[in-house]
Amino acid sequence: MKKFAVIVNALKDRNLEQTRRLCSYIETRGGSCQYIVSVDEQEGIQKVYARDIQEDTECIFVLGGDGTLIRAARDTVECRVPLIGVNMGTLGYLCELEPDTVYEAADAVMHGEYMVEQRMMLAGHKAGSEHAPAIRALNDIVIHRMGSLSLVSLTVYVNGQYLNTFQGDGVILSTPTGSTGYNLSAGGPIVDPKAELILLTPINSHTLTPRSIVIDAQDEIAVEVESRRVQRDEVVEVSFDGDHGCLLKAGEYMNIQKADVHARILKISRVSFLEILCKKMQTFR
Repeated sequence: MKKFAVIVNALKDRNLEQTRRLCSYIETRGGSCQYIVSVDEQEGIQKVYARDIQEDTECIFVLGGDGTLIRAARDTVECRVPLIGVNMGTLGYLCELEPDTVYEAADAVMHGEYMVEQRMMLAGHKAGSEHAPAIRALNDIVIHRMGSLSLVSLTVYVNGQYLNTFQGDGVILSTPTGSTGYNLSAGGPIVDPKAELILLTPINSHTLTPRSIVIDAQDEIAVEVESRRVQRDEVVEVSFDGDHGCLLKAGEYMNIQKADVHARILKISRVSFLEILCKKMQTFR
């Protein structure tokens, strides 16, 4: 590989010093490199469009944290270009590299010493808006209450068959990649990110025995907002990878299924997911 791009969270790389050093390093090794700022103090989060990435780009370095990598993967998935994360945040499950290992990694990539993992994504759209493009998520789609401290009631159907009605703060529909995110905080299981399945985890469920449910990746899921009040004025929010997606009123559905594309995550290390998980768990007990 010789053609690179860098997507950077400028709140993590002040004055873009690390970004410029990385681009310069690649260029001194005979490669080419462009950089794109995805987050800064003035503009906040900025969407990176596929058209922003030069057509012959072969690899994208993402400087920031897991959140920056997740957004970059979602925004650039149509490019089919693999991404590798450089962790400049705190706890990072997705970002393989650290600032002091990125140059060695760049050499490895340029010499073909890498592998590419295919990561499953989810796609969701509001029932009745099928003409609009589905919104994709690498980590999770979360349907949750807004504002007032009152329960929401969500009925889940799988392939048109009733599964359960959850009362609580909402539900998380997670990919294996997202299993170490909000799903984990809500008591859901950790899954190898290369797996193909969907995790359904209730949030603060109003029950004595809350449980996550593992659903086949080929299944289609519908989540309906039930009314608990005579006024039928309940409104819930749907978030995609932590970003606002849309609102649902009582009686409305969100349809969720496996996306038609995969995120491509480039890996340098041969260290297994279980080894990484063990290290993280020991560090952040």
